Amino acid sequence: MNEKKEKIVLAYSGGLDTSVILKWLIEKGYEVIAYVGDVGQDDDYAEVEQKALAIGASKVYVEDLKEEFVTGYIFPAIRANAVYESRYLLGTALARPIIAKRQIEIAQKEGAKIVSHGATGKGNDQVRFELTYYAQDPMIKVFAPWKDQEFLSEFKGRTDMLNYAEKYNIPVKQTLKKPYSEDDNLLHISHEAGILEDPAYKADKEIISKIKMPQDAPDRETHISIEFKDGNPVKVTNLDDHTVKTNPLELFQYLNLLGAENGIGLLDMVENRYVGIKSRGVYETPGGTILLAAHMDIEGIAMDREVMKLRNMLSPLFAELAYNGFWFSPEMEFLMAAIDKSQELIDGVVYLTLYKGNVMIDGRESPSSLYNQKLASMDIEGGFNQQDSEGFIKINAIRLMAHHAIIKEREKNGLRNSLN
Repeated sequence: MNEKKEKIVLAYSGGLDTSVILKWLIEKGYEVIAYVGDVGQDDDYAEVEQKALAIGASKVYVEDLKEEFVTGYIFPAIRANAVYESRYLLGTALARPIIAKRQIEIAQKEGAKIVSHGATGKGNDQVRFELTYYAQDPMIKVFAPWKDQEFLSEFKGRTDMLNYAEKYNIPVKQTLKKPYSEDDNLLHISHEAGILEDPAYKADKEIISKIKMPQDAPDRETHISIEFKDGNPVKVTNLDDHTVKTNPLELFQYLNLLGAENGIGLLDMVENRYVGIKSRGVYETPGGTILLAAHMDIEGIAMDREVMKLRNMLSPLFAELAYNGFWFSPEMEFLMAAIDKSQELIDGVVYLTLYKGNVMIDGRESPSSLYNQKLASMDIEGGFNQQDSEGFIKINAIRLMAHHAIIKEREKNGLRNSLN
């Protein structure tokens, strides 16, 4: 009588690492269920599924997560103006929690008590996956091969993995043309490691894959408008050809298309990983870059000044929590509630021009506008008594005068002491 094998659900991409891990786990006696989360990566999912089955997976789940990714992760980050270290729009960081969340749901459905992933012990993704696993199911067991001594002893580098793949007839795509790693999803594609580990190495046209290089973008402007409701984009209109998109996923995909065509969203930076290592990444984030610029602009006309000050304190915290893997945490729930409250009146339309890597704001209008043209005008009194500013300035100057009076007195006493 055959002993029933223990089930394990593996987050599977179809690449070398997870294909080797899939076979390795099977050889160790596990029944492996492969799970692929579709967050917009450019993959042939039928091919990935067939590959997993051919390697020996007992079952393959291919889950379409794109719509939820846009509405439940990308849009909340845009509402928060979340940018890690003032530059990175969190493309990979936002995709990991939704992938891991669905993985736990599949494990529970299949009665599997173990989940696995192919993230290394040096990177951020191991943290993002595993913190989400434990948040979703505190009783789950995590098997992370790149932190397992037996696995590490067998696979000391890429050559060992390629040899293992050859031994077990695991098909491996030609990788010499891309001596670096990529992560692709709806929000971005990232390029890192390999030749890019030299921070001075220029990421040229051979590496950039989603967008046109700005200098190669068309010599014509693209004019669009983006309409917001409660801080969320609800409509994108191409003012040149009158294309309109209102479905959240289609809207974001269309912004990606326009951004890529106009060379928008290229970023090359060295960032700080959560584990304490600095990492160089090259990112292409076309639609997200456009959307963030428009959102920040509509807030300028519709958000109260003091609310904006407070929200701006929270934005880097939101980005850091997302980057470090704490999407499903009580502190993120708190921040999300505060951000959502700040967005209740962020309604209106922003008009933009896209041109050779640039996102230029042309104007905006909002039914929640706090802008009073008569008050702001230099030509119209508009109910603002300019003489009131005299008292306003004097009141604000009281502490400045007191502070500098003390400084002058100290300088005076110091001069006296030196003369004595």
